[in-house]
Amino acid sequence: MPAKGAVMKRWVGSLVTLAAVAALAAGAAAQNAVKPAVIYSTGGKFDKSFNEGVSMGAEKFAKEAKVSVAEFEPSNETQFEQAQRRLAQRGLDPIVAVGFAQAVPLEKVAREFPQTRFTIIDSIVDLPNVQSVVFREHEGSFLVGMLAAMASKSGKIGVVGGMDIPLVRKFVCGFEQGVKYAKPNAELIVNMTGTTPAAWNDPGRAAELAKGQFDRGVDVVYAAAGTSGLGALQAAKDRGKLGIGVDSNQNHLHPGTMLTSMLKRVDLAAYNSFKAAQDGTWKGGVQVLGLKEAGVDWALDKDNEALITPEMKAKADAAKADIISGKIVVHDYMSNNSCK
Repeated sequence: MPAKGAVMKRWVGSLVTLAAVAALAAGAAAQNAVKPAVIYSTGGKFDKSFNEGVSMGAEKFAKEAKVSVAEFEPSNETQFEQAQRRLAQRGLDPIVAVGFAQAVPLEKVAREFPQTRFTIIDSIVDLPNVQSVVFREHEGSFLVGMLAAMASKSGKIGVVGGMDIPLVRKFVCGFEQGVKYAKPNAELIVNMTGTTPAAWNDPGRAAELAKGQFDRGVDVVYAAAGTSGLGALQAAKDRGKLGIGVDSNQNHLHPGTMLTSMLKRVDLAAYNSFKAAQDGTWKGGVQVLGLKEAGVDWALDKDNEALITPEMKAKADAAKADIISGKIVVHDYMSNNSCK
């Protein structure tokens, strides 16, 4: 008959083993419990820009975690609140809401579902169950502005923006600072496609604005207009001018006339939200992603490498390092609604 001490040790050992197994099972259950969802901005999932970047992050997570990601593509902004509420009612968590226009309905819905985690991209909702991810778009725009100025032969550079709101002016302001940093005497011509949400989905209007800029001597145009920007980039190709894409890497759209793209890593915002939820590290609050955090950048690949000289790359890389170190401070338009 085993001694009493030996029996006790066996029981303790068994309990420890059971606890370890239970902990592992709980961890696996927590990971399996993640039911991610995305509510896109208007313009469609495959807009070759903002939404598509988010979808790439969601797709990456889905493949790694071997789960499906529920998706909703609204046709207009009135559908945001209903979509947020329905996905929360179905137990989906976390839910990524794409675009600043979802902020107002999300503040309401997130209060109704305090146990559901939401991530909003491009706006701030101050609630404990909301993760707000915003970007320093002015920093990335500064770099592509430098490249535009260095590539321009006429010294006239254009911007076709989307909806005329402070967020878009933030892109324009950073771009202008980069242009002037590289070529102080350069002239900048800026046009917006509209003042309503329809401005994001009007490639025809953006194309006409770009053509008007080209007629005035512009030879490089920055298309910061969501889906509308595709029209400006097409117009640049048709006229033999240079275009600069935005959000996603759009260099592949028109190789040879795409100078570069300002990368806004919304894919990371979506992926990181889902991954953190799976790992048990998800937190509410505000995240600000700039050059230092690899949240913005400029694109260099086989589709545009012939347009970027070693000198251009060296100067852009040096400026990037100076912005990260704080030696160059790029003014944020949204700090005072001014580019000064």
